[in-house]
Amino acid sequence: MTVTTPLTQKTGRRKEAVARVRLRPGTGTITINARAFDNYFTSATHRQIVMEPLRLLDTQETYDVDATIEGGGVAGQAGALRLGIARALVEVDEGSRPALKKAGLLTRDARKKETKKYGLKKARKAPQYSKR
Repeated sequence: MTVTTPLTQKTGRRKEAVARVRLRPGTGTITINARAFDNYFTSATHRQIVMEPLRLLDTQETYDVDATIEGGGVAGQAGALRLGIARALVEVDEGSRPALKKAGLLTRDARKKETKKYGLKKARKAPQYSKR
């Protein structure tokens, strides 16, 4: 008979990125799309964004994170992963909810790319105006 470890699965979204996060007790290993954390997010800023919920609760070496991220760019993927980790930590320990909520880590950032309008070059940028 196999011993099952408690596993928490949550989803985080940001812009066009969707992160499916699996959190289990472990040593602090983070794997994203079967790649190491440092190889996936090469920028220190993005690594800091992802680690924020774990650092806030001082649980960097307590849980292993395995994530699958699809869509979006690097910044959107980092934000989606952060939200997924925060939601998973709340499911594991409901007592951590006030601290994460106060830091704004449980709120989904609803900002998306504004759609381009016809007659304009971008969402709001108009073509150059010529008086004559």
